Amino acid sequence: MRAIRKGDLVEVLSGNDRGKRGRVIRVIPDRDRVLVEGVNLQWKHLRKSQKTPQGGRIRRETSIAACKVMFFDDAGGRRTRIGASTQGGRKVRIARRTNKPVGEGAPARAPKAAPKKPAKAEPEGGD
Repeated sequence: MRAIRKGDLVEVLSGNDRGKRGRVIRVIPDRDRVLVEGVNLQWKHLRKSQKTPQGGRIRRETSIAACKVMFFDDAGGRRTRIGASTQGGRKVRIARRTNKPVGEGAPARAPKAAPKKPAKAEPEGGD
């Protein structure tokens, strides 16, 4: 079970954005990085195209190492570590500082349904 999930409120522990809080937009587990709203903003230069006829520059978030952020508990008003506990036969995440269940983060996605293939028509043949 990963500690940080999409939709969690986190606080940055180190770097230029130290102390900033934001929601996790995306988790990249294979690179151990997270994308946090309003944190680690960088300029992206856009070339002129049909989509952006003027070109220009936009500010956008870039990923930050997951070890540099920590879960922020709204109920406790402080940063806290995340643990796991079983409640009602279900595994839930709990805030270690308050020992209370924390938000579920983003809702679980339903599995993608496989595209249905049309049934092959039987060839009409004469007997």
